[in-house]
Amino acid sequence: MTNAIDVRGLNKSFGDKHVVRDVSIQVGEGRITGFLGPNGAGKTTTLRLLCGLLTPDSGEGEVLGLDFRTQTAAIKRQTGYMTQSFSLYQDMTIEENLTFIARVYGLENRQQVVNQALDELGLQDRRGQLAGALSGGWKQRLALAAATLHGPRLLLLDEPTAGVDPQARREFWDEIHALADRGLTVLVSTHYMDEAERCHDIGYILNGRLIARGTAEEIIARSGLVTFNGEGPDVGKISHALEAQPGVLGASAFGTAVHVSGTDKSALEQAIAPWRKAPYEWEQVEPSLEDVFIQLMADQVDDRYAS
Repeated sequence: MTNAIDVRGLNKSFGDKHVVRDVSIQVGEGRITGFLGPNGAGKTTTLRLLCGLLTPDSGEGEVLGLDFRTQTAAIKRQTGYMTQSFSLYQDMTIEENLTFIARVYGLENRQQVVNQALDELGLQDRRGQLAGALSGGWKQRLALAAATLHGPRLLLLDEPTAGVDPQARREFWDEIHALADRGLTVLVSTHYMDEAERCHDIGYILNGRLIARGTAEEIIARSGLVTFNGEGPDVGKISHALEAQPGVLGASAFGTAVHVSGTDKSALEQAIAPWRKAPYEWEQVEPSLEDVFIQLMADQVDDRYAS
């Protein structure tokens, strides 16, 4: 598979804050790669470095077959970037915004291109509405139309579904998969585990370092985690007590259930032993991505304090 992104040793600091640390990432053409991590982990900075909006302190490699340090203008022309906050003109209509974007890119047959974008994203009937009057879901569609109007080969999405209702999120992801099916490469940052699982593969960044990379199944398998699911009345109330037990890396309540995870099965069984009897019921289950990422964050904290 040809890589749309193949960058190695990426570093970026702002003053004395080292935001991106030796990040190396490869993304295959036509793949949807999820980019996960807590706030401040370095996701947005990495996206901006890859498309030439920021200059790296160090690093080498190619984006769309071009040197990502010296050929930034050519990369920008072939990249769509959808920012976390809505960045189009609120006092212009949907059609006016798209027409303006078409002019910025110097597109020929602008009206035809705009009409096609309106049709593909279901915006035709709303073309005369002011962008500022749209709901979050419709603003998201407009932003996606603007980011893909010039027919990019690479699409960078920075937490595109934040604050959007579940139905709009599902429709948005259907559109992303349709674009990928046509050959577009997508790198998307997100906080949502269900969205991560809709990606072809994922990367997890923490404290500026890419600490996990692969498919969801591969990352879960490599974690070595063992997880027990407990159910019963008010079972969530025992999660704090479980977290304090030896061998427990995480205990999280999910409605009427609690997930307890660690790498030592016998230690976990000993930890949940006081709550083994009725009315509680326990079974070993497959760890979730959330369980794994909680473990990864705990490991990084332990390493930081150990150093």
